[in-house]
Amino acid sequence: MSSLARKVFKTAALTLVAGTVGGAALLAAEAVVARNRRYAQPALGLALRAKVGDSSGPPLRLVLLGDSTALGVGVDRLVDTVGGQLASLLSIDGRQVMLSSVGVAGSRSSDLATQVARCLLGERPDVAVILIGANDATALRRPGDAAVYLGAAVRRLRDAGVEVVVGACPDLGAARAIAPPLRQIVGWLGRRVARAQVRAVHAAGGAVVDLGAETGPVFRADPNTLCHDRYHPSADGYRVWAYALLPAVAHAAGVTPRLP
Repeated sequence: MSSLARKVFKTAALTLVAGTVGGAALLAAEAVVARNRRYAQPALGLALRAKVGDSSGPPLRLVLLGDSTALGVGVDRLVDTVGGQLASLLSIDGRQVMLSSVGVAGSRSSDLATQVARCLLGERPDVAVILIGANDATALRRPGDAAVYLGAAVRRLRDAGVEVVVGACPDLGAARAIAPPLRQIVGWLGRRVARAQVRAVHAAGGAVVDLGAETGPVFRADPNTLCHDRYHPSADGYRVWAYALLPAVAHAAGVTPRLP
């Protein structure tokens, strides 16, 4: 190797190392900032329960499981949560929807077993909607491991006679609370989780809606789909999710949804 070639190689190697170290330092700094941000907190309490619609007949029992989005973190009115909006759309022809949530903010797929046990206490729900995956992705959980926990939860609910619809991991690349390039990496991690979830839910006998694929472009284009913390959905964002979930949930419930 000539002297010039050695110098070029050495310069290129040093540039690569510096870029790698600098990039790692940037990502680490962005992760610290993202982790220490003040995010929206549950405003509706830990037990979200409501009756939507009027009917003398048997109600449709709808329960939400999962993370903060199953509680409606980011909004302060029940009607603005994804569950509240689904219940309104399903309460047709005087049918009453009994809405509840056993979701817990910060939950990962490994926490679903406890939530399933809670929702099966007392009268069984007709339809369960599970919103999970974001915390698995941001905590760097293996997608396959997270999917195993989710599949077990779906299978347990189906064995109990409950119809299940899963909203797979949303598009984390749309979360403006996370700065680039970390945002792009987190978005990639979320897509990996979502793909594993889709396979696991189908294998367990549930229905699944890929929220990232179906609603991600809307969240990326419209900042108003996120609440003030720029991470959790706003009322508009939950509405986008509700309409994406509606066909599968209505089919599971055996009803024709009311559309505006």
